[in-house]
Amino acid sequence: MSSINDLILVIFVLTNFSLLGASQMGACVRLSAAQGMLLCPLPLLLPQDGFSLRSLLFAVGLFAVKGIVFPRLLFRTLRTVNIRHEVEPFVGYTASLLAGIGILALSLWVAGGLQLPTSQQLSPLVLPIALSTILTGLFLIVGRRKALMQVVGYLVMENGIYIFGIAVAQEVPFLVETGILLDVFVAVFLMGIAIFHINRQFDHIDVEKLTSLKD
Repeated sequence: MSSINDLILVIFVLTNFSLLGASQMGACVRLSAAQGMLLCPLPLLLPQDGFSLRSLLFAVGLFAVKGIVFPRLLFRTLRTVNIRHEVEPFVGYTASLLAGIGILALSLWVAGGLQLPTSQQLSPLVLPIALSTILTGLFLIVGRRKALMQVVGYLVMENGIYIFGIAVAQEVPFLVETGILLDVFVAVFLMGIAIFHINRQFDHIDVEKLTSLKD
């Protein structure tokens, strides 16, 4: 189980760096969907729950929402706005990758001073990668101009929060996690509608230009 956890976490790091270095929006949506699908086995690998029916149902629901529903909503929005690339982000892609290295190093340093609950018996990589995923999502939100990329950053940040919750929770609060997942679903749905209306009104989804709106 531990080796599977480690493999999932390493892939998470690779997807974080791929998101920071990718300019094609479709690829970023696919990467965020891949992250969501990577989260699905984690409830089944927790030592206190294992392969229980509750864990299995939650993993299936997580796969359906993060791996299918969210990407479909984002791709539908992407086709509507007809924009394929983030051409001029606030922070360039080389600088973003360097920032990703700094985020990972900072997360490893911060996590070194924290301790997992002894009952969890999870990989020591869980906390640093959870923190780095949260910070990567925040970086995408503030470092990209296009609203759709900021939605992707929001999803990445939520993935990190989910991993962090698994790392520190003594017992997985499935009811709370289901409520959070529903909130994220509503948020993504509403943001897709907002992006559609912004594009229809202004012919772009560049959030920087929205700061110049007048009464």
